[in-house]
Amino acid sequence: MPETRPPSLKDVARAAGVSYQTVSRVINDGPRVSSDTRRRVLEVIAELGYRRNDAARALKTSRSRTIGVIADASPRYGPVSTLTAVESAARSAGYTALVATMDRPDPELVADTFRDFAERGVEGVVVIAPRVPMAQVAQEVPADLPVVMLAPGRASQPGLTVFFEDQQLGARLAVRHLVEAGHVDVAHVAGSQEWLDGQVRLAGWRAELEAHRLTPGRVWFGDWSGESGYEIGRQMLSTGLPSAVFVASDLMALGLLRAVHEAGVSVPRDLSVVGFDDNEFAPQVFPPLTTVRQSFSTVGRRCMEILLSLMEGEPVDTRPVAPALVVRSSTAAPRA
Repeated sequence: MPETRPPSLKDVARAAGVSYQTVSRVINDGPRVSSDTRRRVLEVIAELGYRRNDAARALKTSRSRTIGVIADASPRYGPVSTLTAVESAARSAGYTALVATMDRPDPELVADTFRDFAERGVEGVVVIAPRVPMAQVAQEVPADLPVVMLAPGRASQPGLTVFFEDQQLGARLAVRHLVEAGHVDVAHVAGSQEWLDGQVRLAGWRAELEAHRLTPGRVWFGDWSGESGYEIGRQMLSTGLPSAVFVASDLMALGLLRAVHEAGVSVPRDLSVVGFDDNEFAPQVFPPLTTVRQSFSTVGRRCMEILLSLMEGEPVDTRPVAPALVVRSSTAAPRA
């Protein structure tokens, strides 16, 4: 005789004729549930023999000391560093993080993950959404838990608090540095526009040039890799170099530096270059790369502070984290 699986929260919701969010509110003694609905759900729980497992333990102790994290599966420097920072901040606050990584999220997958987190008794969720599809799905799928989404340039909405590092400001700092050095022909190597940081860094480059009454120069689009930066560098050489270029990631900047060095171009005498990230290679290349430093540890700590405030029903401070410009040796005034 085949072994039957234990009833799930979804089974309870179907039998009671309510949403799984309502069942979650009942088992976690949450608000906004009528007495009749609560009684019906509890009757179905008893009838089906639903066991709450982690959620039950959380009810006994009042707190599970666990958060859920939905993270982009990309191996890129930014998403990986953000996930590491959030996990570290959770540990420092005395919480364990349950992590679910997704490459191509869809509403059903995200809804199932929220449901699984609720059944495990997590107290809140962080969604790391560097790409447009993840951000869109997180904005569409309701969760019966406090949720903080890390998504540059997106806005908060009911049930979803958005927080980010101000990458548009970072791009503007990079361009401002070049303009104040005397450059008027400032090109941009943008990251993939499927990525929110690619979009906001492109917008920051354009906004800062326009603020100085300069016409935005040429734009090339890469895929964040050193290889794409190298190929774009070769394209620049064939079409004519600008006097300066803001590159949306350090890896692409390193590839571009290799291409122009191979052609005998001197940086910064012939071309000034600014990157973004301040990864471990930026100070080691020649010349050391001027770049925008992201503070992932600050983002992780602030994100956890916001989530804890939401879980306690307290006001939150979602002001973006400000990045910093790190000036090294890859930028200078343009040649006379």
